[in-house]
Amino acid sequence: MFRRFQVAAVLLAWLLATGSQWDLVQVAGWARMIVSYSRTRPLAEAVRLTFTPGNECEVCDAVSAAKQQPDNPATPAANFPGKVLLIFQPAPIFVLNMPEFLPQPPGGRIMLGASRASPPVPPPRAV
Repeated sequence: MFRRFQVAAVLLAWLLATGSQWDLVQVAGWARMIVSYSRTRPLAEAVRLTFTPGNECEVCDAVSAAKQQPDNPATPAANFPGKVLLIFQPAPIFVLNMPEFLPQPPGGRIMLGASRASPPVPPPRAV
C-alpha cells in the first residue's frame, strides 16, 4: 500500500514538473466545448467546431498564455536586487593533549582479578 502511494506521488510530481497540468486543463476545456456545442448541433459538427482554430474558449486562451510564459524560479531570491555574501569563518582548531600518566603505586603493579578462583580443569563438557 505504501509502495503504491510512493509511486503515485512520484508520478504526480513528474507530471507537474513537466507541465502536464496544462494538458489536463486543455482536455477539460475541450470536453466542455464539445458538450456546449452538442446541445444545439450534432456531435460530429460539435467536435469539428471545437477543434477549429478560430473557436477558442477562455480556458483554451488561458492555457495557451500559460504555456507561453517562461519558467519562473520558485524562489523570490531571484528578484533580489543586491548580492548576498556568505562569509564563513574558519573553525578554531582544538588541540587535545594526552593526559599525564600517574606514577605507579609504591607496591608495584596491581594485579586485577588476583583474588578470583581459577577455572576448573579440565573444562566441563556438554553431553
